[in-house]
Amino acid sequence: MANQEIRINKYIASCGVCSRRDADKLIDEGKVFVDGVRAESGMKVTGEEEIIVNGKALNKPDRKVYLAFYKPVGVTVSEKDAHAEKLIGELIDYPVRVTYAGRLDKDSEGLMVLTNDGDLIEEMMRGANKHEKEYVVRIDKEVSDDLVRRFEEGIYLKDLDVKTRPAKITNRSKYTFNVIIDQGLNRQIRRMCKACGANVISLKRIRIENLLLGDLKPGEWREISKEQIRKA
Repeated sequence: MANQEIRINKYIASCGVCSRRDADKLIDEGKVFVDGVRAESGMKVTGEEEIIVNGKALNKPDRKVYLAFYKPVGVTVSEKDAHAEKLIGELIDYPVRVTYAGRLDKDSEGLMVLTNDGDLIEEMMRGANKHEKEYVVRIDKEVSDDLVRRFEEGIYLKDLDVKTRPAKITNRSKYTFNVIIDQGLNRQIRRMCKACGANVISLKRIRIENLLLGDLKPGEWREISKEQIRKA
């Protein structure tokens, strides 16, 4: 990369710091410097410069790392949160710095992808890319035909002013069901259940695209390849 110029937001993302979108925010906030000069949106770098992000020197990109991680209940998916009891980074002791590609709320558990591949982070954080995810959901009322119908037709969420894309419910039992969505709205499944008059008791993500949670236990991770995540 030494002689190849690329946009600075893409370079920061390639170092696994954050997505390109978040890199743009840091640049706009004046938190990125290149050889002592405040960076500007759209500028290009080679990687040979001294690049400071949030007061820290940026290391050159490492080899691309991909981890399947089982996020436990009670862990906050964030780099920094003064009010969080436990952050996701506190559970990961890995020689290469990785960050999350997609989120799970504090009260949910299950599969996440951790990586230093900024392009993948950018891709997976964009809801328009329709990455398929599967969850096991337990609610506090019986799973009714009406709930199934509304999930499959899409539900208007008033507080977000958006209608969800059609979801697919499988493995339905009295209080539990599997649901497959290709959207990533904030606390989406919990909001959908609430709109149907039900509260979520437990929510676990078991699949992202082709990648399965498998036999991972809470707090554990395993190395994977990028190809294991992709759709067939």
